[in-house]
Amino acid sequence: MYQSPSPSKPRLGISACLLGAEVRFNGGHKESRLCSQILAEHFDFVQVCPEVAIGLGTPREAIRLVGDPQAPRAIGSRDREHDVSQALSDYGQRMAGELGDISGYIVMQKSPSCGLERVKVYQDSGYPAEGGGTGLYTAAFSRLRPDLPIEEDGRLNDPVLRENFLTRVYAYAEWQRLLAAGLSRRAITDFHARYKYQLMATNPAQYQALGRLLGDLGQHEPLELGPRYFSLLMAALKKCATRGTHSNVLQHLSGYLKQALSREEKQEMQQLIDQYRSGIIPLVVPLTLLKHHFRQHPDRYVAHQAYLQPHPENLSLRNAI
Repeated sequence: MYQSPSPSKPRLGISACLLGAEVRFNGGHKESRLCSQILAEHFDFVQVCPEVAIGLGTPREAIRLVGDPQAPRAIGSRDREHDVSQALSDYGQRMAGELGDISGYIVMQKSPSCGLERVKVYQDSGYPAEGGGTGLYTAAFSRLRPDLPIEEDGRLNDPVLRENFLTRVYAYAEWQRLLAAGLSRRAITDFHARYKYQLMATNPAQYQALGRLLGDLGQHEPLELGPRYFSLLMAALKKCATRGTHSNVLQHLSGYLKQALSREEKQEMQQLIDQYRSGIIPLVVPLTLLKHHFRQHPDRYVAHQAYLQPHPENLSLRNAI
């Protein structure tokens, strides 16, 4: 009934060490079992190690970030004259172009080349600056691909962050398919309608703002307005949904069943939503009952909603949130 993500596997960029490649400075790896054993079943990974790619051997002297956290340099931890800042930035720019078909990227946390945030940036005092910075490869890559979902491996251990990231990955992949098929005004409005309740769960105010933006769609070419719309959408989806916003969406969706359900069925649905809101049960419980009722009483508009199945069901992402 529900329009699940395309069966073709989206492609994801990934730091090679997270899949077990022995490319780290010490000749080791940082294999993530989540990535190598679970996510690998659902995605085609493109492995990248920028430090090896720019010619650094394995094993090698470790590099670290120094200076201004907003514009750090990457230098050798022992040989301060060994500066690979420009090489890492250039490679990030190059790969942002070459990896045009990926739908997301998982990077190695704390890495001076790949880390997304809070990477140590050392000062003249020998201590790292408060707040840290971004690895130079990832910084250059993300500047050219600002809409692409990028997340660190460690943060994916948080069920809420993991579900949010993969929801954005599948939304990005769906938009890529729209672009490949030829962007039209109808395709953009249908896409926005499909993501109505997903946006209501993450950023309800932005749903209204995006609707107003598309109100002028007839005055613009799809290839001009479409990318602006999608950038705002991806920024809105980056905000994590809460038990409160999920509960509100469940209430809205159950409203489509008010003429179909018995009094007892409505009470059961409401009880599960309240229990979810209170933290007693995970999201999958009221959602499963809601899907059951919609299988018995189909609604074409609801069946089209990405919220009900934003990622493959067997990823079980909503079992722990």
